[in-house]
Amino acid sequence: MKSNAANSILISRQLAIFLLASAIGIPVLAQDAQPAALPQDNPSSMAQQQPLASPSPSAAKEGFWGRVNPFARKKWVKRQTDPINDRLGELDQVNAKNARDIQDVDSRAQAGIRRVQSRADAANQAALAADARARQAGTTAQGAAGHVDELNGTVNGLDQFQQVTETEVVFHGGQPILSAEARRRLDKLAGSLSGQHGYILEMEARSPLSGSAGIQSSARLGEAVKRYLVTRHEIPVYRLHTVALGNARGEEQNGDRPAHTNSVRIRLMENSLAAQQATHEIGSSSDVDRP
Repeated sequence: MKSNAANSILISRQLAIFLLASAIGIPVLAQDAQPAALPQDNPSSMAQQQPLASPSPSAAKEGFWGRVNPFARKKWVKRQTDPINDRLGELDQVNAKNARDIQDVDSRAQAGIRRVQSRADAANQAALAADARARQAGTTAQGAAGHVDELNGTVNGLDQFQQVTETEVVFHGGQPILSAEARRRLDKLAGSLSGQHGYILEMEARSPLSGSAGIQSSARLGEAVKRYLVTRHEIPVYRLHTVALGNARGEEQNGDRPAHTNSVRIRLMENSLAAQQATHEIGSSSDVDRP
């Protein structure tokens, strides 16, 4: 009994091994025998069936293990991954090209920005320089306008004289001879006129004599003063204006009493030109004395 049971188990095992080997070998034999059976077919039928039976190049050579076994062959895996690798290579090239294009565009944009900024800075500098020149021109225009106004005032005041000082020279005995005191007064007056402009000297000569005798006597006194100022101090003749009044009453005398002395009254008269010169001299002296 035990031997029979053992024989049965052995037979069952051999049968299982045979069936398994048959299941594995039949597809392999069919795959190997398929190319040999193809030439025996009818050529016309092959021509008709070829479009339907032509598999893809990769699927025709896959075989049983390429379709079923999860651990596929390296060649089959390589055939499947090559297109993907090609696509990845193309993607890498496209990305590299895009990166180069982006870098090129960025560099050109930065260069353009620098050029625009440089031009903007130059324009700003030019605008600042133009503004400075405009301010300077405005200041110059204001100064010119003030100078024109000053000149207009000076020109308008050329014929308008104002009395500055007054002195009187007295003659003794009616003789046209200058005394020491008279010369001292004339020297002091002439010294204050050195280098001055815009002035005249009005001289009124008087004599106690009446009529034509008084006019002639006072004229000689006025000529004596005029001669001294011209020859001794080189005062221009056109600045000296003399009038012989004889014994006519002067403005400073009260009442109707005539003049009773032999004298010449000298008035220093200045116009706007002299006043302008005095202003400039005061400004110049202030600049010199300034530390």
